[in-house]
Amino acid sequence: MKKQIAILGSTGSIGTQALQVIEEHPDLYEAYVLTANNKVDLLIEQARKFRPEAVVIANEDKYLQLKEALSDLPIKVYAGADAICQVVESQPIDIVLTAMIGYAGLRPTMSAIRAGKIIALANKETMVVAGELINALANEYHTPILPVDSEHSAIFQCLEMNNPLEKIILTASGGPFRTFTMEQLQTVTKEQALKHPNWSMGAKITIDSASMMNKGFEVIEAKWLFGVRPEQIEVVVHPQSVIHSMVEFEDGAVKAQLGVPDMRLPIQYAFSYPQRIRSSFDRLDFMKCNSLTFEAPDTKRFCNLALAYEALHQGGNMPCIVNAANEVVVASFLKDQISFLGMSDVIEKTMQRVPFIAAPTYEDYVSTDAETRRIAAEMVINGMK
Repeated sequence: MKKQIAILGSTGSIGTQALQVIEEHPDLYEAYVLTANNKVDLLIEQARKFRPEAVVIANEDKYLQLKEALSDLPIKVYAGADAICQVVESQPIDIVLTAMIGYAGLRPTMSAIRAGKIIALANKETMVVAGELINALANEYHTPILPVDSEHSAIFQCLEMNNPLEKIILTASGGPFRTFTMEQLQTVTKEQALKHPNWSMGAKITIDSASMMNKGFEVIEAKWLFGVRPEQIEVVVHPQSVIHSMVEFEDGAVKAQLGVPDMRLPIQYAFSYPQRIRSSFDRLDFMKCNSLTFEAPDTKRFCNLALAYEALHQGGNMPCIVNAANEVVVASFLKDQISFLGMSDVIEKTMQRVPFIAAPTYEDYVSTDAETRRIAAEMVINGMK
């Protein structure tokens, strides 16, 4: 039988590539639910092509447009964040691909876990904000969480049964500003930051990659996904993005997963796990890989990585604070309201101002997120005062 897949965030970069995987294997997979935040026109196009059982638009103002556009098809149409949380519980769904952007992915992921769905996790912020809570839920409901991020998928593919890891080595491209001086970083624009050298991604994650906050989030995510201590997670800058990540075992052996920078491979692996299936994706040509280089990240120029490690060491609600502050400053940077380096300054100040909670509940995460966004937004408007 075909696996029924719910794609949360079907109009984003991960979501559209997931639909390409489904299209390539129509005998194995079907899109059962598609959801989007604002891109109603693309959601309509996807729904007419893939004929899911249901679609949800988070922006309720666009419900009527979506409903009318699909009125000739037997597709259920819903709107709002609550509807997304409810629809993932649908009985026929086998896998929920969480490809929503940011904190918005937390609640529907929790709903899908409680419903016993396999989680294909592409929303790293869920683990950043509430990794301990998510792991506890997954254990309680015996729900597998399969990583879709290329780096965490690489680690997952390198794991060995009964052989514990000594260290995880997360590779980072370094982004478009890897060689920039502090003086150059002071004047970079959003247009420059949106031009990633290797990957094609959405605006938010592209900015996060340029600032290396994305790698900081991946460090936090790795701690919860693989049960390691912060000091067991090392970041190495690898500009070619051929090695997607590595693991080192107790005997010193290192395993790496290599491939072209194509997110369809980790998406497909999460869908097909534990099997591998054929694909038409580009293959790695070693005759063209004549140079693989590695260097240490510069946490003075890219202090977001250091802030993420600090949040991980502190624990509690501190990663939630960092995530919420980062979402605010990235949105502000994309509106030309804050400088590239100013983003890190606001995040660091917000970490100092929002009350710390050592053992947060879900309600604590919700209040922390709201309070952090208020404080960070005020700092952006008032220029860090």
